Amino acid sequence: MKFIVKLHPEVMIKSKPVRIRFSKLLVSNIRNVLRKVDEDIRVRFNWDHIVVTCRTERDGLRDELVERLSCIPGIAYFLEVTQHRFDSIDDIYQACQSIFADELAGKTFCVRVKRSGKHEFSSLDVERYVGGGLNQNTDAAGVKLKDPDMTIHIQIEEDIAYLVECRHPGLGGFPIATQEDVLSLISGGFDSGVSSFQTIKRGARTHYCFFNLGGAEHERGVQEVSYYLWNKFGNSHKVRFLSVPFEPVVEEILEKVDNGQMGVVLKRMMMKVAGKVADRFGIPALVTGEAMGQVSSQTLTNLNVIDRATDKVVLRPLITWDKQEIIDLSRTIGTLPYAEVMPEYCGVISNKPTVKAILAKIEAEEAKFSDDLVDRVVEATQYYDIRDLAMVGKIESDKVEMETVATPGSGEVVLDIRAPEEEEESPLELVDNEVVTLPFFKLASQFSALPQDKTYLLYCDRGVMSKLQALYLQEQGHSNIKVYRP
Repeated sequence: MKFIVKLHPEVMIKSKPVRIRFSKLLVSNIRNVLRKVDEDIRVRFNWDHIVVTCRTERDGLRDELVERLSCIPGIAYFLEVTQHRFDSIDDIYQACQSIFADELAGKTFCVRVKRSGKHEFSSLDVERYVGGGLNQNTDAAGVKLKDPDMTIHIQIEEDIAYLVECRHPGLGGFPIATQEDVLSLISGGFDSGVSSFQTIKRGARTHYCFFNLGGAEHERGVQEVSYYLWNKFGNSHKVRFLSVPFEPVVEEILEKVDNGQMGVVLKRMMMKVAGKVADRFGIPALVTGEAMGQVSSQTLTNLNVIDRATDKVVLRPLITWDKQEIIDLSRTIGTLPYAEVMPEYCGVISNKPTVKAILAKIEAEEAKFSDDLVDRVVEATQYYDIRDLAMVGKIESDKVEMETVATPGSGEVVLDIRAPEEEEESPLELVDNEVVTLPFFKLASQFSALPQDKTYLLYCDRGVMSKLQALYLQEQGHSNIKVYRP
């Protein structure tokens, strides 16, 4: 199984050094994503395209690879191809005959060839020879160079011909990590989910910051949509999910701020807190789902006042979008089902909210707050690795208890399930117990191959992923599982 990946046009027009850097990042991203599906995937860069090769044969693998490739930023489109070595043009024709003869019956067609390398023939020679042969020796309705029913695409590299069986659209945009990191202020609604997708697509590693105004259930809902966005479009890189307990801020706003100014003050406090937590991770920009004029706090005057609460760049990908456009894209990318059931927690509702806030007046209102309010909220913020969110809600809502041990018993095997790069950076070394490394994404397929007369203690840095995988293995009928938390 082989795919030829074409880079997004905006990457192709970059200067040579930038183009090479972007291309290498895309190669790395593709490799990181696809090796979670098949660890034997091979990814190779050729100046204007990338070749992905998979030798594994498994039901459903092809569809999964196509799905993953279609969601990786930086890919314009990719071709599903078969590979054929040749000594002559006739070899290429014979390969096309065997693959396309039945499909050509009753259809007009043309042949299009792209060629690289040194050959005794031109691309046009191949098009004429293959097209003439197929026209004479199949039930095709004839050659038609303009608007044919079917176009046969052939790519030739040296002594290899790639016959294109299917062309799949890509996501476009830039490869992730070609731009600097951003922190998306996500509420779980239509706007914040779509704006987060837009920055992922544009090549920014997108972290998520949630201001909790609705309790544990609201947080779990936002965790689900954040994890979905990362897992579908951005899982070539690790990102963080930040949960900010914002009730103390809302409480002081309701007690101390003039009613008409509440909405703008709330947004400014979010910017202040988000800016401080972004500083902790060196993130230079914040992202919001605001659209001009959508609500009272989103007039140009108010947005200007809100932006002055932080020295971070504030990105608003949806600033000129209509609501229906946002909803339509949320349906396309898959966040609509989450947004439709997400409760709205406004925190504060102003009577006659200002649409032309005055900075001096807003700052006077904020001066009424406790001096340490922002610092207390920042200090109480919880930080998650995005990968852990797959099971945080499950553990909390189901109240599942998984046996956790701090010291392994005699004969128990510690199973290090961290990603390879984490394990290599900080190897787990024990004196009295065997340590086996098996990354979490291989557990489902390889755990059963381990000796089942032993007890395995799953280990990861934070203890969350190990609980998730232990629960999964338990559901599969394995009772010889515990979690190791030294």
